[in-house]
Amino acid sequence: MQSVQFWGETLRLLVELAATVAFALSGVMEGARKRLDAVGVCVVGFLAAFGGGTLRDLLLDQRPFFWVRHVEMLWGVLALCVLAMVFMRGRHFAPTAKAMQWPDALGLGLFAATGVHQALVLELPAVVAVLMGLITGVFGGVLRDVVCNEIPTAFHDHRPYAVCAFAGGWVYVALWHLQAPGWVALVACVGVTAGMRGLALWRNWQLPAWRH
Repeated sequence: MQSVQFWGETLRLLVELAATVAFALSGVMEGARKRLDAVGVCVVGFLAAFGGGTLRDLLLDQRPFFWVRHVEMLWGVLALCVLAMVFMRGRHFAPTAKAMQWPDALGLGLFAATGVHQALVLELPAVVAVLMGLITGVFGGVLRDVVCNEIPTAFHDHRPYAVCAFAGGWVYVALWHLQAPGWVALVACVGVTAGMRGLALWRNWQLPAWRH
């Protein structure tokens, strides 16, 4: 039993780490696209990487925050930001909004899964768990866009975004209540969320927009 819990916690930590990396990359790309200096790019990368998880921990009253418990994440994101900037400058890589969408979609799915998991472990109601997943997945991107003087993608991109995290969260909750293995619920949530977002980008699915 302890072995199962250990591997379940290890998988959750790896998923959170992968989500942090994916969103940090999206932040670096957005900062570079806006022609920020090195400090600005790092700040945007950190906000994207840690914003959603920090708000989740605040709402769930989890202390210390996840990036304080695992301080190696801070050093890892800093190193990632520096290496990404060096790579993009060395290769004359011009980041575009389209290039940023794919790490953002992956980070959305990964963070949504960790948010739902944290809430379910605390035995919170299903709808609260789904909303925690949505907040964790979306808020980092919101902070990234606001700091870069953009209307957040989650609000103005008419292709499904938050809806994907909402749907993936319910898949996690359903599998949790069916007592499926933890890794199955995590992978399914990530797959549904990131997969739906990827399909929305590829097929250009549109949600109804407000019309005058």
